[in-house]
Amino acid sequence: MHLTTQRRAAWALVALAVGAFTYVTAEVLPIGLLTVMANDLNRSPSETGLLVTGYAAVVVLASLPLTRLTQRVPRRRLLTVTLGVFVVGMLLTAVAPNYPTLLAARLLVGATQALFWSVATPAAAAMFPPEIRGRAIARMSIGSSLGPVLGVPAGTWLGQQVGWRTAFALAAAVGLITCVTVATLMPGRRQTGAGSTGHEPGRGATPDARRYALLIGATVIGVGGYLTAYTYITPFLLDFGGFAPAALSPLLLASGISGVAGTIVVGRLLDSRPRAALVGPLALITCALLALYGLGALHPVAVVALCVTGMSFSALAAAIASRALQVAPGSTDIASAGSGSAFNVGIAGGSLLGGALIDHSGVRSVTVAGAVLTAAALAALLCERWVTPARASAPEPAAPTRSGR
Repeated sequence: MHLTTQRRAAWALVALAVGAFTYVTAEVLPIGLLTVMANDLNRSPSETGLLVTGYAAVVVLASLPLTRLTQRVPRRRLLTVTLGVFVVGMLLTAVAPNYPTLLAARLLVGATQALFWSVATPAAAAMFPPEIRGRAIARMSIGSSLGPVLGVPAGTWLGQQVGWRTAFALAAAVGLITCVTVATLMPGRRQTGAGSTGHEPGRGATPDARRYALLIGATVIGVGGYLTAYTYITPFLLDFGGFAPAALSPLLLASGISGVAGTIVVGRLLDSRPRAALVGPLALITCALLALYGLGALHPVAVVALCVTGMSFSALAAAIASRALQVAPGSTDIASAGSGSAFNVGIAGGSLLGGALIDHSGVRSVTVAGAVLTAAALAALLCERWVTPARASAPEPAAPTRSGR
């Protein structure tokens, strides 16, 4: 890769990471500003909560259809338009005169997020040589890991100080800068997809429908297991862990920082040991959730286990995105959309399961239930070599021996 092209690709990757950061912030920000928005709009908290629920539903339902409709559009043009519509939606959110307009604006932004997550990851991978594409995906994922750590707390604070509309307007400004950067620096021609040199554009390096289906199933189960516990980690830490309410913010911040570290660490494994990068985080999450169940009342154990789960889940998200592109049986864009939808189904399912368990079995039960599910996902992935055809059992790619230029 020519040095100038490499630098352009690196800065375009930074822009996509900032885009990921902005989308995560935009999606979750209403949670932090729930009461502020509800009071301003004269709506109940449950009605205001629909701004998050409806958003998530659009992301799940729109990912595959929108990706199919836009398959032939050049990636730079598609991402530029997507981010441009995001800016419009966020500005409409900031100036919405009433609740129906606000809800419509949120659904519009949700539709752009559905398309962004489906297209951005394959586009980021395609800008780099095959042997370092996993590392590129991990670097882009740092942006999404930083969203809960920096974006949401900063946006919540700003919204509380000067109004929630200002927080959304600022997110729109960041989106506009990202849009202009992508339009300027991202390669204009259609790149070779996630496969190695010589493969069909937009195809996985080792395409296999069974491995992809197994990955999708494991994603739903594993992510669902983690969210079964994590959605209700606050009452768990208070009621079972015995932490004071003032300790919650530092604990969640530590978990978020650990998530950023996990994304950075897993980037070193995605290209050389993709299966290890996938099963390792699931094994760590399982052990950490079991530790919380058995020893969560011991504060040092609870803190370490919480940080391990945060680190491992962020690493798992990057590993799922990378693996989906490697084993994609068809278009990598469609594969990315499918894995993204599976991820969100797991989030929704885990949250619902955790809520049902708390009502019937108490808050402690969410950790052991989550561990059972993540262990099931781990077992499924460990059995991959036996449930897929022999022809698909190709060895993992060797660690790169050249610089990739």
